[in-house]
Amino acid sequence: MQPQPQILVVDDDREIRTLLGRYLDGQGFRVSVAADRRECEQQLTTDQFDLIVLDVMLPDGSGLDICRALRDSKPHVPVILLTALKEDVDRIVGLELGADDYLGKPFNPRELTARIRAVLRRSSHEQAPAITRVYRFANYTMEPGIRRVANVRDETIDLTGAEFDLLQVFVDRPGRVLSRDQLLDITQGREREPLDRSVDVLMSRLRRKLGEDAAAPLFKTVRNGGYQMTVRVETLDERA
Repeated sequence: MQPQPQILVVDDDREIRTLLGRYLDGQGFRVSVAADRRECEQQLTTDQFDLIVLDVMLPDGSGLDICRALRDSKPHVPVILLTALKEDVDRIVGLELGADDYLGKPFNPRELTARIRAVLRRSSHEQAPAITRVYRFANYTMEPGIRRVANVRDETIDLTGAEFDLLQVFVDRPGRVLSRDQLLDITQGREREPLDRSVDVLMSRLRRKLGEDAAAPLFKTVRNGGYQMTVRVETLDERA
């Protein structure tokens, strides 16, 4: 039997903490709660979490600062940000800092649960495939089985779960123009909201981390179309 994923909910609203604690517990998760940054940091030192639901506005600091620190200390723990509906800047900054998804307040607990399950599926390393697929493109090697991307010197490129999943979409479909709606649906399993810039933010981060050269770009931005991977991708299947 698979262990229950452990979720940390960080929000200063007592009603939200109570509601999410009860609801997520009923959905098969183990849930801990924190009311502020201090409690969050205490929980992180004593427990191991599979995912963190993090409010941007906290009484003793910003959830964005916590997100930034987590990317340094616990880079493989997914983060879903909770933001007010009009806090578009915070959403964008959160994605730039490495958040895996975000949800605007007010929200339906069922929607949050669906987001949690989708992010956990993407970040799960539990099932090793019988066939290990390796991709090679430009000066990089990508190994989805262990979720690793390395450069020509075999140095690991530190990608968040969302960045890795986005790259996976392109190496599976080299040369195809993929719209923002398609990318969001494939990587996050949801429709694009009006003015949703999450794909553009992730693309910018991915390009920067891969050290894309303007003279020989890995990706092409297609006006009114989306994005296209322009380099040749070689696929190797190795039996485990």
